[in-house]
Amino acid sequence: MTAPARRVSARLAAIAPSATLAVDAKAKALKAAGRPVIGFGAGEPDFPTPDFIVEAAVQAARDPKNHRYTPATGLPELREAIAAKTLRDSGYEVDPANIIVTNGGKQAVFQAFASVIDPGDEVILPAPYWTTYPEAIALAGGVPAEVFAGAEQDYLVTVEQLEAARTDKTKALLFCSPSNPTGAVYTEEQTKAIGEWALEHGIWVLTDEIYEHLTYDDAVFTPIVRAVPELADQTIVLNGVAKTYAMTGWRVGWMIAPTDVTKAAANFQSHLTSNVANVSQRAAIAALEGGLEDVYLMRKAFDRRRTTMVDMLREIDGLICPTPKGAFYAYPSVEGLIGRTIRGRAIGSSADLATVILEEAEVAVVPGEAFGPSGFVRLSYALGDDDLIEGVARIQRLLAEG
Repeated sequence: MTAPARRVSARLAAIAPSATLAVDAKAKALKAAGRPVIGFGAGEPDFPTPDFIVEAAVQAARDPKNHRYTPATGLPELREAIAAKTLRDSGYEVDPANIIVTNGGKQAVFQAFASVIDPGDEVILPAPYWTTYPEAIALAGGVPAEVFAGAEQDYLVTVEQLEAARTDKTKALLFCSPSNPTGAVYTEEQTKAIGEWALEHGIWVLTDEIYEHLTYDDAVFTPIVRAVPELADQTIVLNGVAKTYAMTGWRVGWMIAPTDVTKAAANFQSHLTSNVANVSQRAAIAALEGGLEDVYLMRKAFDRRRTTMVDMLREIDGLICPTPKGAFYAYPSVEGLIGRTIRGRAIGSSADLATVILEEAEVAVVPGEAFGPSGFVRLSYALGDDDLIEGVARIQRLLAEG
């Protein structure tokens, strides 16, 4: 008898679901059922998109020229605006022809890996990492090579660690600063050292810069191409409007790459999705050309919430919380809580702890298993001050019982 054919491809069946979206969905489901759940899971600003951006979209929706197909790589006006924004914010020039507008940052991430990774190629992946990176690498046929930096290193990997992970199969490095999930920000010196190491060994750098405007204290975002200009020919820059302008739902990202990579990725996108929705692209033009005043107001609120969250988390015995310098996440180590029993429930991992916190304190956090090793949790402070204080207070009271 012939064995039944596989109904779902092995390639897609192997993909792990997005843990951050899963936590957010579970929190929303409990809330819809009447539970007073406070969610620290989703990585999106709680602010509305600024009015001037929304108004640009309204006007665009009324213009029939936006009701039709446009170039798959993006509206020429938006690609020019991205080039101008890159010069303004990152300090170097890019040709608009080397920019592809994508359906959110995730498409940019996937297309970047698909463009340069062949089956068996290794991609050095600093951990903790954003949950989507290893799945995108695997879908491209690559092999993630994790390099872990813990709380004692402020979650920042060193060149020595990267070199120890390098093999003759190493093709690329994923570099993310400011970091999701840790909020870590590499200094200019650290960024330059990593860029020079990649240049020396001919390693592609895929740099995710979507949190570039969300830095705090003395931290300053350093574009790796500005730090090491010679690296431009082996670097793919990933970015978008989602985090900076509170536009997660508009789905506009982009990738900047050398000409040969841009050509290959553009061909791929022409078959995959064609152009991003024109109304969203017009809104993105308004965002990039409209200045950063609204961004700075949001950043000020994030900074206040960051301080509150970190101070409160540090009051919990057995928890270690490095100060996040960017993005809008805290990433405390909960390794000191593993092995405890809370309300009769044994805590054997950070996943166990996250489950107990959700079910007993009605607070949603994302366990470290979503981002690499167990022993950590991620909390987003992109939510209202009152909910933030109440949510962390619930965690404090629960963990004080153990």
